Amino acid sequence: MKILVVDDERTLVKGIKFNLENDGYEVECAYDGEQGVEIARRGGIDLIILDLMMPKMDGFEACRRIREFSNVPIIMLTAKSEDTDKIIGFEYGADDYVTKPFNIMELKVRIRAILRRSAGESKRAEEDSRIVRGRIEIDTHSRNAYVDGREVVLTAKEYDLIELLMNNPGRVYSRESILNIVWGYEFPGDIRTVDVHVRRLREKLELNPAQPEYIMTKWGVGYYFRT
Repeated sequence: MKILVVDDERTLVKGIKFNLENDGYEVECAYDGEQGVEIARRGGIDLIILDLMMPKMDGFEACRRIREFSNVPIIMLTAKSEDTDKIIGFEYGADDYVTKPFNIMELKVRIRAILRRSAGESKRAEEDSRIVRGRIEIDTHSRNAYVDGREVVLTAKEYDLIELLMNNPGRVYSRESILNIVWGYEFPGDIRTVDVHVRRLREKLELNPAQPEYIMTKWGVGYYFRT
């Protein structure tokens, strides 16, 4: 795990870096808000420790800017203890707050707690990317499709079509609606394009394409995914 420490007190930064590296973390350092934002923008950071009072750009503004492009967890450091500062920090997107002077063990505990929570949220996000209907599964992040755990190779439009149907099981889409959603309003083809792609999907995903279990036809209307 890589932690970015942003603070203009170089002695404090050196001490935090030493302690965190002893715990196995990789640590990168910045000594003003602008530098911290630029390092965060490059990516690859798992958590940021961000001081409130710094030259060039204070912690509030640095936090706000980082939140424009990243959800990386942020712990704010401050010499102040006013609740107002904490409220402002949370409003700008901070995840936790530690008041100086602090015990390094307290900081470590908070880091571990936030990283555990962040890892759990990432795992849930990964699980949320999977849509499973019966024997068919798709991963909306990788755009892969599986039947009984075996990967099935789909073209880009075949994937777009099955994702549309699986995301909305039971909803019937007309051929015209599918054409507009998947191919776009400017597509010069005709509705037979949809029929061709449905046939290919059945051949790849159904046990018996002639008697499909999932990709169903609503005669005279269109297609739907049976729940």
